[in-house]
Amino acid sequence: MAEKYVDLQTLKFLLYKVHGLDEVLATEYYSEHDQESIDLLLNSIKDFSDKELFPYIKEMDEQPAYFKDGGVVVHPQVETMLRKGGEMGLIAAPFDFDEGGMQLPMMAFTASNYIQEAANNHLPGYTSLTFGSAELISHFASQELKDLYIPKMLSGEWCGTMCLTEPQAGSSLSDITTSATPTENGTYKIKGQKIFISGGDHQYSDNFVHLLLGRIEGAPAGTKGISLFVVPQKRTKADGSLEFNDVNTAGDFQKLGQKGYCTTHLMFGEGDDCEGWLVGEPNKGLKYMFLMMNGARIAVGRGASAIAMAAYQASLEYANERPQGRPIDNTGNKNLDKEQSLIIEHPDVRRMLLLQKVVAEGSLSLILLASKYSDLSREAATEEERNRNLLLLEILTPLTKTYPAEMGMTSVSNGLQILGGYGFCTEFILQQYYRDIRIFSLYEGTTGIQSLDLLGRKVPMKGGQAVQLLAAEVMKTIEAANEYDELKPYAKKLGKKLELTQEVLGFLSGFAMKGDFDRYLSDATVFMEFFSKIVLAWLWLDMAREAKKALTTGEKTYTDEFYTNKVHAMQFYFKYELTQATGLAEVLMDGDTLTLAKDKDVFS
Repeated sequence: MAEKYVDLQTLKFLLYKVHGLDEVLATEYYSEHDQESIDLLLNSIKDFSDKELFPYIKEMDEQPAYFKDGGVVVHPQVETMLRKGGEMGLIAAPFDFDEGGMQLPMMAFTASNYIQEAANNHLPGYTSLTFGSAELISHFASQELKDLYIPKMLSGEWCGTMCLTEPQAGSSLSDITTSATPTENGTYKIKGQKIFISGGDHQYSDNFVHLLLGRIEGAPAGTKGISLFVVPQKRTKADGSLEFNDVNTAGDFQKLGQKGYCTTHLMFGEGDDCEGWLVGEPNKGLKYMFLMMNGARIAVGRGASAIAMAAYQASLEYANERPQGRPIDNTGNKNLDKEQSLIIEHPDVRRMLLLQKVVAEGSLSLILLASKYSDLSREAATEEERNRNLLLLEILTPLTKTYPAEMGMTSVSNGLQILGGYGFCTEFILQQYYRDIRIFSLYEGTTGIQSLDLLGRKVPMKGGQAVQLLAAEVMKTIEAANEYDELKPYAKKLGKKLELTQEVLGFLSGFAMKGDFDRYLSDATVFMEFFSKIVLAWLWLDMAREAKKALTTGEKTYTDEFYTNKVHAMQFYFKYELTQATGLAEVLMDGDTLTLAKDKDVFS
């Protein structure tokens, strides 16, 4: 396996220089931190990941989680992740000081988790889900529930989960049927089942705190009648001891990838003795859940981005070591008198490696920027600035979840291709990364759902304000890039694609204005790809701008090669990736409605 799984230089370049963590640290809430303290944290996380995460990634794939005797058995390193993660504050880091946290910016928390997930994408999910569940309790639950659950969750003693999906409903949460019946003591009797519950049961937690969506009897139909409940696997008695709360594990799903990260099927109230505690107000459960959804979707993009980076590092190492083929002389023949070439010398291998690089580093840039908008949407000095950053976060969130997942698969597939037949063999890690990353386009809403969210909700939000704000940010980068002669042609190309975006949106919005929403949304996934290509071009131009600035001013943290390689990668992205936006725009503005022919049997 590759010794290197993450590029800390690029991570810190993006975190500190391109996206300006200092702007976040300048807010009052995060003022206890500075770049030096964040650096110490990230370096300690890298050391922890080197020792406790990366060495176990293949082993966890070869020894997957499994169901036995009514419970789930996972790899012993899960215990290390929970205990040491709790001790190091990996779960508690973004929480307030008075809750036992570090008040760490989401930008830094994202960077910390990214390192861990690049090292071993099976393990950090256990702590990340616990953080997300505790965060929901912290924001919306009563003080009694906060005091009971949050300390033990942040310490890693108790784990947390999100219980949304049901067998008959899938992603359609309006169709969930898990019931909640009020009791005389103020709790609710919970009855139902949930599937695909990540980290839902294993032998290394004293308790599991499930955040569950259900319906109180008599609630309105659809999503308006969904409430949120805390449903522990074991409830706490008056004396502080625990007793079984009628939450049973029916099985663990055996998966294509991420085999060390258990995915359970849970049954609630089979013995009519499952108690749940209402979080917040009745019938507002989905609203509460969606308030936390931005963070969950950024986390999914982060995980996919981390795998793409780890796969790129493994591919690059192999290409630098594997000899195959010989140079072609000026007659067009191989010179058999010369030694074999390393495959990194072959243009097509270099093309695939550069694709991996631009996807991995571009995805990282995207998740860090979304995290910055998340921080500033809460902590910017004025309400106007908070609202502005919230709108930018909203428009970027579906992309942040989708691009790293979808293009990450393409990126890892190219890495496997670089290894050739060896890439398909279990001796090498690429085949595992290829399997592991496949789930990320499904987590937290499939690509189709994210695309509908982008085009159906986020683009028209508040009269298109989010799109306008994002376009203004792109124009700022274009203007800044125009200060450098080498970047002017690329700034011009991006400007043309920005105009093309307006043309596409103008064409599509005509259908929405006429009430033809089926037509408006029919190619939402194509629009997601189109829009993502342009947003990533913006991020790459911004990276190149910062690199040229360092080279021009001489204020360099890294080598000249580091910065010139960033410019080269941007040029590659514009040639091989941004150009595809034109073809996608042609698809979006084509008059044929081939997927809407529901009255025809086109599949026979």
